[in-house]
Amino acid sequence: MSTHKVSVREAREGLRRLLDQVQAGDEVVVLRRGVEVGRLVPPERKTPPLPDLGTLRSSVKVCGRALSEEIREARRSSRY
Repeated sequence: MSTHKVSVREAREGLRRLLDQVQAGDEVVVLRRGVEVGRLVPPERKTPPLPDLGTLRSSVKVCGRALSEEIREARRSSRY
């Protein structure tokens, strides 16, 4: 990630180009008379963490017959 410094005038004239740079991951600092007045940065991408499936699997208790057996029996009984 790199930082680019531009004046307010350059920012007004080339906003589209600056936004393309920000979208690519760069940071743009906007200066007015050499003093920083603003910053364009990419938004933070917060992806929620995936749940631990091991905990879920261990919490599920299997009881009764296997589902495959239930399906086979249901198919046999519906044929006749």
